[in-house]
This record gives sequence, C-alpha cells and structure tokens, in this order.
Amino acid sequence: MERVRDMTEGKPASLIVSFALPLMLGSIFQHLYTLVDTAIVGRYVGVKALASVGAADWPSWLILGIVIGFAQGMCILIAQRFGANDYDGMRRSVTHSYILGLILAVFFTLIAHLTLRPMLVLLKTPEETIGGTITYMRFIYSGMVVVTAYNLFSSVLRALGDSKSPLIAMILASVCNIALDLLFVRVFNWGIPGAAIATMISQILSAVYCFVVVRRIEILKLQKDDWRIDKGLMKELTKLGAPLGLQNGIIGVGGLAVQYAVNSFGFVFLAGFTASNKLYGLIEMAAVAYGFAVSTYAGQNLGARKIHRIRQGLRAAVLIGLATSLAITVSMIFAGKSIISIFLSGEPKVIEEAMRVAYNYLLFLCVPLFILYFLHIYRSALQGMGDTFRPMISGFVELIMRVGVALILPRLIGENGVFLCEGAAWVGAIAILIPSYYIRIRKEGKAQLITK
Repeated sequence: MERVRDMTEGKPASLIVSFALPLMLGSIFQHLYTLVDTAIVGRYVGVKALASVGAADWPSWLILGIVIGFAQGMCILIAQRFGANDYDGMRRSVTHSYILGLILAVFFTLIAHLTLRPMLVLLKTPEETIGGTITYMRFIYSGMVVVTAYNLFSSVLRALGDSKSPLIAMILASVCNIALDLLFVRVFNWGIPGAAIATMISQILSAVYCFVVVRRIEILKLQKDDWRIDKGLMKELTKLGAPLGLQNGIIGVGGLAVQYAVNSFGFVFLAGFTASNKLYGLIEMAAVAYGFAVSTYAGQNLGARKIHRIRQGLRAAVLIGLATSLAITVSMIFAGKSIISIFLSGEPKVIEEAMRVAYNYLLFLCVPLFILYFLHIYRSALQGMGDTFRPMISGFVELIMRVGVALILPRLIGENGVFLCEGAAWVGAIAILIPSYYIRIRKEGKAQLITK
C-alpha cells in the first residue's frame, strides 16, 4: 500500500523515530524557506523590511493556526479508523474533512482580510513597518485555501503512517521558494511582495504534490457514496477539529499579546526579536515531528485497542524528546550568534543592538526547551486517543500565562519580561497535559479490561 505504515506492530521507539525523521527533514526544509524569506528580506531590503515581516508572525498564526488545527484534528479519526481496518469509514472521514476544510478556509480568508488593518493598529505596529506588514499579510491570507489543502492532504498521509511524502513536498517547496525569492527580491527588486509571492507559489506546489500522492493510495480510492453528506460524521469531525483549531487560536491570541509588547520597544527590537523568532521554528521542529508521530501512533493503536503499546510509545517519546532538546540547547548556545547574523544588515549600531536582543531571546527559548518537547508529546498522545478537549484547556492556560507575562513583566523588568513569555506558557500547559494523559490512559486501560 505505497508508503502507508501500520504502527500497531513493532518496536515503539523505532516506529516513532523512523516516522518522525522524515517529518523533521520536512520541517527543516519548511523552515528553510521561511528563513530564506527572512534572510533575503533582511539582507537585500533592510532591517525595516525585516521588522515588517516579523510583525506578521503572530497575526498570521492567529488565523492560519485555527484552520490548520481543524485539519489536523479531523485526521485523528482517519488514523483511528485505519488502525481498526475500517477502510469505508476512513474514506468517508477523508471526504467530509475535505468539505469542512474548504468551508473553513473560505470563511477565515474573508475574516482575515476584514480584520487585518484594525488588528495591526490595535497591536501598535510601528508606523515604519505597518505598510509592509499589511502588504505581506494580504498575500499570505489570500493563499489560505492552499495552506488548508496542503495540511489536509499531508495530515491524511501522516494518519496512514506516510511521513515521507510530506517530506518530498517540503523539499520541492523549499527549492522553489529559494529560487523564486532570489529572483523576485534580489533580481526583480519586488521587495516584500516578492517574498510573499514566492511563498504562495511554493505552497501551491507542496499541496499539489501531496494531493497526487493521496490519489494514488489504493485504500483511498474515493467512491461517489463517500461524498454523501453524513451529519453525524460531520459532527464527529467538528468535535475533533474544533478544539485543536480553538487551541491554536488561543495560542495565537496569546502571541498577539507578545507582539503588542514587542512592538512597544520599537522596530530595532522588533527586528532582533524577529531574527530569533525565525529560529524558534527551527528549534521546535523535532518536537512537532515527535508530536505528529505520537499522535498517529496513539490513534492507530487506540483503534486496534492496544493500550499497552500507547504507554510504551509515550515513554520512548519522552526520552527521545529530552535527548533531542538538550542537544539543540547546547548547539544554539554556542552557534546562535553566527546563525542570527545571517538575517541582519544595515548600520553597525543597529545591527549590534538587534543582535543583542536576538541572542538574549534565543537563550530564554533554549534553556527551558525540554518543556516544549514534553508539551508536544503529551498533547499529541491525548489528541491521538481522541481527547482534544484537555489539550484545548492547556491552550487556555498557555493564553493566560503568555498574556499575563506579556502585559505585566515588561513594565516591571523591561525586555526580559517579553523573553519570559514563551517559557511561562510552556510550563502552564505541561502542568495540565501530564496529569490529563495519565487520567486518560488509565481510563482507556480500564475500558479495555471491561470489553475483554
């Protein structure tokens, strides 16, 4: 069955790592073209343009994250039905996910464009950067249907154990984006719009590739009856997807509070913060990959009623996550400044100040990084078992911690208060997720004993 993988048999650690590795490589390429966007804009357009792109980070995530969360949540049911060998139910879940995804993408595209300027004004985006930020975000929002399509197709593939096809899609998108960035920004001098257009074209390429792969999977050959609307199934998919979408939206709202605090320090601080924030995705990528692996692994094994394997997989993932996060922390402490320097150009004094801000923020991210890795693993285990409610609650706790720190600490201790936002949010979320996982796994274990 092509690259489809059954994760209900075999060693948990090997399955999780082998599944996660292509996702990590895919994340590397995905973040590579994000970093290239940032580096080329910062180098060839200037620090002000870099700050403009950076001011778009959290506002973009607020909207895109909701749609992406829905797509990922709906595919939990696909993994569970695949693990239970219910291929008819799996195909119906796929078609209904496509329908819901399209509706959501169109709706949120309209909402995003209507609220863009008021949101940036409310966040006190610096006058020097707000025009560039609006231009960049108009392009990004216009591609929301494409982003949704890619996330749906790639989530379907991951639900069936295929983590290699999303990797290939990201490689193609990365190469395309880098080439188009250089062409549009450096050669054609299109500036910020050029970087945004390059990103949109690359996203289209990745979505098309994943769609072609999905179409070739024999057990996903869709029939006419699979498209017949089932209100019960729609409700079930919404019940799984809505908490993840809301969770991402909640995290996005917290991020807006951070963006508000960052904007208040001026565009040089914003540029330095942006440089390190782009590395955030890089240091988090393995955590996201482990999360996807654990979600698929837990979903398939829950469908197969192999609860003991979920426990084994979680223990293995925690140890792997701890080792990975510590290795990344050490690497960034020693190599962080060299990497950050790629994104900065301009007057020496401006670069020096932006570098100071960027490296300090990077240290605040890396020291508690292991907590972020645990957060992804435990949250994904719960989601894979069909519990999207408690992860959503953890998102509310993240919101409270992130907003509280962003609005209070910068007034008391200055810029370090901004840097503490992420670590505080991670601690709050993990305090909810760890006990929630053990409550859920015990419940599933007892249910399995009763049915025997």
